[in-house]
Amino acid sequence: MNLAELPAINATLNATSGVLLLLGVAAIRAKRITVHMVFMLGAFAVSALFLLSYVTYHLQVGSVRFPGTGWIRSVYFVILITHTALAIVIVPLVLRTLFLAARKRFAEHVVMARWTFPLWLYVSVSGVVVYWMLYHLA
Repeated sequence: MNLAELPAINATLNATSGVLLLLGVAAIRAKRITVHMVFMLGAFAVSALFLLSYVTYHLQVGSVRFPGTGWIRSVYFVILITHTALAIVIVPLVLRTLFLAARKRFAEHVVMARWTFPLWLYVSVSGVVVYWMLYHLA
């Protein structure tokens, strides 16, 4: 694998995580608990793989400057800053949500998941948007 391919792979991992999250929520709404668990653990695994790939890439390359100018630069930085801040926040939220489910503390799991899911989905989707803006927009 070429180092230059990692950003596209990272975006694919983020997109996959987002799809798995949506499928997981659809499964639990349909009361398909085992299917929900498989999708959510899949989203966790894909997100962990993303993190490993992302860190590997940026340890090699460093940061990548956004080449756009004007209003789109401001939009990019708003998305990037919210994505980055929530990517940091989401890690303990995901771990806690999974922990509660593993311990069969489902009432607490549901309360935590109502916060975790939308934030995790935002991080996954905004990661794809950041990639697209950084590598394909400008």
